[in-house]
Amino acid sequence: MTNKLWFQAGVGIILTLVIIRLFIEVQGIFDPLFIIAGTIFVPLLLGGVLFYLTRPLLYFLEKRKFPKWSAILIIVLMIILVFYLLFAMVGPMVTKQVNSLVDNAPGIINDVEEYTQYLLAQRERLPDSLEEQINDMSGQIGDRIGDIGGWVVSFLTSFISGVITLVLVPFFLIYLLIDHRKFVPFISGFFSGQRKLWVIKTLKDIDHTLRSYIQGQLFVSFLVGVMLLIGYLIIDLDYALLLALIGMATNVIPFLGPYIAVIPAMLIALVQDPIMAVYVAIIMLVAQQIESNFITPNVMGNALDVHPLTVITLILAAGNIAGIWGIILAIPFYAVVKTIVKNIYARRQEIRSTATRDV
Repeated sequence: MTNKLWFQAGVGIILTLVIIRLFIEVQGIFDPLFIIAGTIFVPLLLGGVLFYLTRPLLYFLEKRKFPKWSAILIIVLMIILVFYLLFAMVGPMVTKQVNSLVDNAPGIINDVEEYTQYLLAQRERLPDSLEEQINDMSGQIGDRIGDIGGWVVSFLTSFISGVITLVLVPFFLIYLLIDHRKFVPFISGFFSGQRKLWVIKTLKDIDHTLRSYIQGQLFVSFLVGVMLLIGYLIIDLDYALLLALIGMATNVIPFLGPYIAVIPAMLIALVQDPIMAVYVAIIMLVAQQIESNFITPNVMGNALDVHPLTVITLILAAGNIAGIWGIILAIPFYAVVKTIVKNIYARRQEIRSTATRDV
């Protein structure tokens, strides 16, 4: 019985649960490690994203006989140049639209309040449960507005954290570009024989999965942002560039990103002209249909191959467990785990076939 797969899997699950339980009991000991991990998490994540985006350029330069240090220097300078050009070309327009939005914020807020007051005036016609939810939301909004001091402290903390992140990201990127080839030999060095070959293959498959997701998702988000910008300009929506950038940024969140992006666009459209909200909804629907049916399949192919129901389940679970970061990282994490499991299964099938031939 001990050789059966179901028995081994059950024992593995039980041991994993026991380890997790013991870890929860003594997690106070690991608080300093959690603090360190939380500090370097975002810079390492951003450095990893930039690494996967710039690694093809590194290989291209190395094939052209550039020394590694000069290739990395060229990459860093090109990143600085790209951000400078984006800031120089897009920055003034975004700044102008942000300032205009801030100046018009009181009028927009008044219009939104009028819509809200109208809805509140219809509470008698609403179900009791929905009326209670509206009252609770109104009370929460008041409490939030009163906690301005907490907002200031949170803003200052986030600002300092952002500065630290900007300082650390280049260091992580440079070291990843320098030493990334040493990772697979270092890990596989702990193994030998066929097991070592399996570890090398699994690590390469994980690398392929992450590369496909990061490069593909960012490219898809860029194309979605371009489509939204074109659509918003066609209908002459106010703050079109700013709203398109928001759509581009939120599209990195699987499934939920488009719904998050459409909220500010709908609010602006309702204030500008109620019929514009219908146009915005149509533009978002068309952009998402093009993205999901044409762009994503051709850009990412079958590298991830995750069922939509699985995506929804993962996002809901990860959001409750780890918040916004859980939502963003749930799909690539699942894809990596799926890659490992597929390699484990293939390895077991190979061992079983070998044993059968020997018999």
